[in-house]
Amino acid sequence: MLGSAPGLSGRWERLEPRPRARMLRQVLHAGLRTSFHALGRFVASHPVFFASAPVLLSILLGASFSRYRVEEDVESLLAPKHSLAKIEGNLVDSLFPVNRSKHALYSDLQTPGRYGRVIVTTRKGSVLDPVHLDTILKLHRRIYQMQVTVPATGFNSFNYSFSYLCLPDDKNICIIDDIIRAMEEIQSARTSNRSAPILRYPITQLADGRQAYIGHQLGGVQGWGPSGAVRGPGTGARGEGVRSARALQLTYYLQARGGLMDRVASQWEKAFCAELQHFAALHPKLGLYHSTSSSLRTDFQFSSILARRPLLASLGVCSVLAVLCCSMRDCVRSKPWLGLLALLSITLSGLTAAGILNLTGATYNSTYLGIPFVMLGHGLFGSFEMLSSWRRTREDQHVKERVASVFEDVMLRFSGSTMLHLMTLGLAASPLTNMEAVRLFCRTAALAVTISYVYMLSFYSSCLVFTGYLETGYRHGCFCRRVPKPDRLDSKPAWYRCLMYTRYQDETQTTNAPHGVGVGVSHPHTPNPSLTHTHAHTHPHTANNPAAHGHVHVANSTHTHPHPLTHPTANTDPHPQDSHLLLGCVRRCYGDWITNTYVKPFVVLLYLVYISFGLMGFLQVTQGSDPSALVAMDTATVLYTRAQQRYFSSYSPVIGFYIYESAPYWNVSVQRDLLEYAKGFQRISWLEAYLNYLSDRNQSTSQPRENFTRTLRHAFLREPQFAHFADDIIFAERGQGEEPDVAASRIFLVAKTTENKREEMSVLLDTLRRLSLTSRVRFLIFNPSFVYLDRYAAAVSSPLRHSLLAVLFLLGLSSLAVVEPLVSVWLGLTLLSVQFGVLGFMTLWGVELDCMSVLCLISALGHSADCSGPLLCGFASGRGDSRTRWVRVALERHGVPSLQTLICYSAALVPVGSVRSNLTRTLFRCLTLTAGCSALHTLAFLPTLLTFLPPSKSRGHRPEGEGQRQEVECVEMNDSTRVVDQITTV
Repeated sequence: MLGSAPGLSGRWERLEPRPRARMLRQVLHAGLRTSFHALGRFVASHPVFFASAPVLLSILLGASFSRYRVEEDVESLLAPKHSLAKIEGNLVDSLFPVNRSKHALYSDLQTPGRYGRVIVTTRKGSVLDPVHLDTILKLHRRIYQMQVTVPATGFNSFNYSFSYLCLPDDKNICIIDDIIRAMEEIQSARTSNRSAPILRYPITQLADGRQAYIGHQLGGVQGWGPSGAVRGPGTGARGEGVRSARALQLTYYLQARGGLMDRVASQWEKAFCAELQHFAALHPKLGLYHSTSSSLRTDFQFSSILARRPLLASLGVCSVLAVLCCSMRDCVRSKPWLGLLALLSITLSGLTAAGILNLTGATYNSTYLGIPFVMLGHGLFGSFEMLSSWRRTREDQHVKERVASVFEDVMLRFSGSTMLHLMTLGLAASPLTNMEAVRLFCRTAALAVTISYVYMLSFYSSCLVFTGYLETGYRHGCFCRRVPKPDRLDSKPAWYRCLMYTRYQDETQTTNAPHGVGVGVSHPHTPNPSLTHTHAHTHPHTANNPAAHGHVHVANSTHTHPHPLTHPTANTDPHPQDSHLLLGCVRRCYGDWITNTYVKPFVVLLYLVYISFGLMGFLQVTQGSDPSALVAMDTATVLYTRAQQRYFSSYSPVIGFYIYESAPYWNVSVQRDLLEYAKGFQRISWLEAYLNYLSDRNQSTSQPRENFTRTLRHAFLREPQFAHFADDIIFAERGQGEEPDVAASRIFLVAKTTENKREEMSVLLDTLRRLSLTSRVRFLIFNPSFVYLDRYAAAVSSPLRHSLLAVLFLLGLSSLAVVEPLVSVWLGLTLLSVQFGVLGFMTLWGVELDCMSVLCLISALGHSADCSGPLLCGFASGRGDSRTRWVRVALERHGVPSLQTLICYSAALVPVGSVRSNLTRTLFRCLTLTAGCSALHTLAFLPTLLTFLPPSKSRGHRPEGEGQRQEVECVEMNDSTRVVDQITTV
């Protein structure tokens, strides 16, 4: 009974006494494989539906691009979503709004709705030279008088100038930068032949006696030393005289209240940029670098526009290589169209995902440029694995059975890698992620990977069915024309015979001859419709071999599972001339070379070098919290940022020191604490000026509250040179007839910085915050740049940590369903090694840890699992032979599809590297490192390490008495449709 049914015999042998956990895993594994086998038969039975339904769905959802919207708020994308700095910013805006600063606006202190900013530099000389000073004031007047027309045409059009849009002071006069007033005073003095007033840096005194901070308005300053010597740029002390300056920065703040005013301000910003470009053309001796409130958003999204053609070029290059990777010498067994159809399946799934996002009201941003490459790597891996499995199936089976065998062989691994992708992306897309750009990218990528998986099961599988019928009918794999038999080909030209080459003659010679069954042996077609007899030899323990049943499934029409891999030592190919080029190279050359005893030490040494350089880069990881590092190159934002870093990096942005609760300012100890906090900063402090005011008048700084407040309100703030401090103090009324309290106040601080400006600001932020926790005075500090710095490292790295934990958890959970649990251990170590290498090498390559690089690191987890997972499964499931032999077998079966995927994937990245964008440069470098590290582990490190590390190959041996071969005689009946019925006897 058992002898007459080899399939049942195999199933019975798998139930021999073993550890219970292993038996449960085998039962679960077999159940999943059976389910995929049934799914494969169902798809193969309805190929037209599964081919047409995804196309129609993609076309319908593609019509939703009329709802395509671009993300407008870049700060919400690139700054940590939940941070203390944002809460502090809201409190600051409620206490001291921008419109309340009637006398002075400090650059970068608060972020207004709309503004225009320009840096003016000189090719030679100083911006304070008479000729340059007059030109800059001329530019200022042109901007001041510039008008915009809204709407552009029609009877209801109005002209708006800066005087209508600007922020006014208490006298309803536009607020302008203090440096303009100082330059006007210098010009007026020169015109009247008077001595020009001394301009000091970084805090100067205007003609009205008011102190003004110009550290961010003059750049590249050289000052006079105490003895008249010239001091270097940015080395001056408080109030040092300015000898020359290489750059000047002007800011024009606009009101943007209401929809109409916002549209007018937007048009004014565009006119502002156009006017500066025109002015720069007329004055080549000056360099103008402009920036507006919308520059960052525009230049951030401009990367997508620049990447359109390179992405199309990537698709074209990948298409060519995919066709070549799917082609063979045999024109019938070659599947070039499957390469294009795999890319078409990925494209349709991307179109469907984009349509779903458009219908749900989602917005697009430039970080989504990485999603096509996530889909490409995963989709190509699945398609090449399916094609490799298809070539290992028996050619004398019906197409439905071959497709079912492919599903049973491949889909369990492909589903596992898809689950790993979804786990890593899904956890990074959860509310635990504090970076909105990372969360949106991972959410969209998870949706795209899910749809790509479904389309691979449906659309690509149905295409595999159609090409299978073409192969069954002996039609050309490219032109779909029936291939003539050898006797008819002899009379054709040489080029035609080469084009129509197939294995008719070889099959006639080898069909009737017994042959040993080896790895990757394909049962050839038999053109003769008469009955033929073939003999196959199997070991009884083949049924227990998970490799035979898990990775190369060769089923017949009665669902028996004979001998796809009965003995790996019999690795012979009856038709070596028709093997795939890469498969032949791996089988005949690379597999033997990488497992050679003399090569292994060099590979281990290479891995140690890999780990050393990865550690070197890991210890030098830096934060990339500057948003300008994610915009297109040669844009206004980048040019402006470079000029600012070159000329205005001597001082930090203005830091607002806000005392947001009522404090006893009249107390000497409180005064001493506040002065100590501001010590070491360049500062404009109402408290310090007020205490000096009292000292100059021989009044005590320690007074009762009523006297302190009365003198402050009625004497100090009414002095012309101190009147502007009224904007820095908020009074709270008390009872009738009592002096009000100082409810809140602010002080402006500026720190001296070096080249590492952002790192120093991050340290300063942490230091002052710790100080605020222990201080008796409740205060906070704020600058708009703090929303990018505040716990940025934790915000940008937490999704990566969560994804790593998710991978380890998933691998631990999957060990319950894997026949060999060590596969999960090896895969986990491989993913950690790849991730460590990518992180270290990208730092050595000049890539900082920002949201884009973290997105690439998260996607690298799934990509490396796609490449190395099948190789590990193929090796770990083998029994009964040497490690070296099973490494070669795994390389032949799963290393070649991984190599094909890496070739197409790497080639698709090349055009992206030519895009002039910081964002795409980071994307290209990180994804290239991902592909390189994955290739090293899949093709070099793992094949070498597995030859002398667990899992062991000694288990699974049967007693010598049970090792006899069984000879199975198969009688095959071929009809015109090549449907095969087999009568099997023992």
